[in-house]
Amino acid sequence: MKTEEKIRLFNDVFAPKKGERILFLVDVPHDDIVDNEKWVDRRRMAGEWFQVFRQIDKVEGFFVEILEYDATGMHNHPIPKAVVDVLLGYDLVIAMTEFSATASLVPICTAEGSKTRGASMPMVERRMENTAFKADYQLVKKYALCISGMLEDSVSAEVVFSTGDKLFFDLRNRRPLADTGDCTKPGLFINFPSGEACKAPYEGIGDEVKRFGDSQTMGVMPVDFDGELVKFEVKNNRIINVIGSGDKAEEMRVFFDENSTRGNIAELGIGCNPCAVVTGNILEDEKVGGLHIAYGTSSHIGGKVDSDMHQDVVYAKGCPVESKTLDLMLKDGKKILLIENGMLRYELLK
Repeated sequence: MKTEEKIRLFNDVFAPKKGERILFLVDVPHDDIVDNEKWVDRRRMAGEWFQVFRQIDKVEGFFVEILEYDATGMHNHPIPKAVVDVLLGYDLVIAMTEFSATASLVPICTAEGSKTRGASMPMVERRMENTAFKADYQLVKKYALCISGMLEDSVSAEVVFSTGDKLFFDLRNRRPLADTGDCTKPGLFINFPSGEACKAPYEGIGDEVKRFGDSQTMGVMPVDFDGELVKFEVKNNRIINVIGSGDKAEEMRVFFDENSTRGNIAELGIGCNPCAVVTGNILEDEKVGGLHIAYGTSSHIGGKVDSDMHQDVVYAKGCPVESKTLDLMLKDGKKILLIENGMLRYELLK
């Protein structure tokens, strides 16, 4: 993107204002967490975006700087408390990191009376300036809010995967979120590039069980790990078994055994950015018009489970495993076929 295009994008999405304090947040490799070429370029990209903000600063009169911290090594693992304390003093935080800081940033932005708004950009790549960042974000906002409305009215959903497996989601008692690309006011939070709506499934834990019973989320979630197909058996919204005989299957058994909260089915997400493309980068893949599902922490998107991670798996057209269909079941008994052959039915969003 040309500098003029970036300035227009930043003003549309972030609307930096006179007197505000703005922070670019980047993580850095250390110890056994090894650097890589894309990570190096991401830090360079953060510096370039910082310089563009400096140009806007000369006109608008705000304060902008960059802060580095030691990488956590795992997506949505809590970032250091010392860093969190620093972030509280800023109006806008833009996290261009290797490992997602979303789960730590959301509570800061959405806390009652918060003055902070934030954007999380884990694993962002320069090439996205020519794909997902090029979207008409007014249209993205319209799509995300429309899908959010559908999820608000939904009590359950059922996915049929290209593998033939099925997964049923219990969507009672939870509110959806829309990632619209609007990060202009205090308390707002986005993933950027933006374009999705999501809902945490009902987990069926604590006092809610007495009122609503166990979660009915159940079935099989197939996941491709670089050519090795592993299947997660789900019951009561939890991964209870890993099906597979390969090395990755065994690794995932150990992974879930180490911390049972990691097996929580955390998110049913629908991407809706028409300019996003599938490349294997989760940040952009999940914005493609299609389905993604996450396991781990759900508290940052309206659920009740805290974990030490949150991992998305994308099932959009072009992914190793696709969502053949996604049906939403509404409160009034109607059914909406929202995804077909891996693709979001945009015609339903007019």
